Amino acid sequence: MLYRGMDRAALDAAYNNSLHVGMARRDAYVNGWAERGAALRRARPGQLDLRYGPGARERLDFYPCGKAGAPTLGYIHGGYWQMNDKEPYAFLAEGVHAAGFHLAPIEYTLAPDARMDQICAEIRRAAAWLIDHVAELGGDPQRVYVSGHSAGGHLTAIALGDRRLAGGLAISGIYELEPIRLGYLNDKLGLDAAESARNSPIRQLPEAAPPLVVTVGRGELPELVRQSAEFAQAWTAKGLPGRYLPIEGHNHFSILEELARPDGKLVAALKELERSRA
Repeated sequence: MLYRGMDRAALDAAYNNSLHVGMARRDAYVNGWAERGAALRRARPGQLDLRYGPGARERLDFYPCGKAGAPTLGYIHGGYWQMNDKEPYAFLAEGVHAAGFHLAPIEYTLAPDARMDQICAEIRRAAAWLIDHVAELGGDPQRVYVSGHSAGGHLTAIALGDRRLAGGLAISGIYELEPIRLGYLNDKLGLDAAESARNSPIRQLPEAAPPLVVTVGRGELPELVRQSAEFAQAWTAKGLPGRYLPIEGHNHFSILEELARPDGKLVAALKELERSRA
């Protein structure tokens, strides 16, 4: 057995979100996000491809909500650190703007072109760049939040090492990389045991951090639900501010609607993070 009583086949299935949801449904979600993202970019032009580092994919977009000095949500896309781009996730402005936040989707170098150490370093650099430059874009540097989904949930936890951030919203993330190292996803990531350990947020809890909401759909793969629950428990057990927010009725892809809908539960959680600063 490789991990928690699972052999390689069982472990691979335990982290295969597309297989769990079904490729047709997964593609419908992803294609829908791309269409909605394109429509939003046409309707609400932003500042695009702002460079936060030297790499070709070290760039972010900024979609203002129309209010000077508003808080900003930096959003980190998923794709198991190997896939996707920032552009489709402009659709999240449907909910984020309604909450009074600017939206800044973040891109980063993908595996196998980058190892996990580099990916995490890029996300730290992106968060720092946003804090340092958001006033020039119309935001408040004291109110920069980060969020991300799947691999982006993992990278949200990584970003919260910057205590200047106002808070984080980690969605359906991976907080212990060891099962990733042992499964099919490592074919491109190339993790070794040491790199897995030093980039696993549950093993590298900070001494202090801004508040973090850890959320997951109750209809997701059991391993993802377990990872979220255990990370949230470890976070709060260390005395770090935050809470666990499992959401009924959602799979790994549909949960993003809770951040895209103005009345979504994740929009509400984001607004609560902002209110708690007062």
